[in-house]
Amino acid sequence: MPRVDGKVVIVTGGASGIGAESARLIVREGGKVVIADLNEAAGTALAAALGDSALFCRLDTTVESDWQACVAATVKRFGGLHGVVNAAGVGVGGDVEEVSLEEFRRVYRINGLGVFLGCKHGVLAMKGNPADQPGSIVNISSVLGLRGMARAPAYAASKGAVRLLSKNVAIHCGTMGYPIRCNSVHPGWIDTPMIAPRLAMTIDNMSGRQYLESLHPMGRLGRPEEIARLILFLISDESSFSTGAEFVADGGVTA
Repeated sequence: MPRVDGKVVIVTGGASGIGAESARLIVREGGKVVIADLNEAAGTALAAALGDSALFCRLDTTVESDWQACVAATVKRFGGLHGVVNAAGVGVGGDVEEVSLEEFRRVYRINGLGVFLGCKHGVLAMKGNPADQPGSIVNISSVLGLRGMARAPAYAASKGAVRLLSKNVAIHCGTMGYPIRCNSVHPGWIDTPMIAPRLAMTIDNMSGRQYLESLHPMGRLGRPEEIARLILFLISDESSFSTGAEFVADGGVTA
């Protein structure tokens, strides 16, 4: 049997990178997916490629009315909701002396506030699900939500917040008796469009790619599909006793 047969999942940042790979894998494994993104061209194209099991929803993750509309469209099209993958995110370079307040706020709004709204509206939509149709929220944090790094204060602060928010949501749902689990995923550096500008830089006499690869004991960047497989596990009932936990896929960075 497909691993997420019949499950309906909203994936933010679903038009590219980890989000897009997750959307493809969810459909391949029997689920229905809502690709939620600001990139209408890429999101619409991916939804069309995935066929009747996919829907594109234009979503600014920091706007609550967008979330309300997206959840309503999801339930109308597919009849319910069983999962939310909060994969949308941004980064900004510069150390704590360089990053402007405006840049910090932008990163934190998308990576922090956007995930909060995804959790809030995911819980509101799924808390009434029957026990045999449980919900799962998967929040994409980072290895920088677990450890420090000199030139990423805004990104690290937002991803650390995602880690603890996930625990809070997990405990709330368990205490309230809701059939909803919530976990965080902590990737290392993944070869996606988000890090493409860094790959072209020169860092310590190495290309950006070589430098980032050198941070991983496995000696390479991660691939989006490797993180998507972990997300699929957390959306599926295979992970039914996992909640409030961190799942790390980082090529050994935190080892």
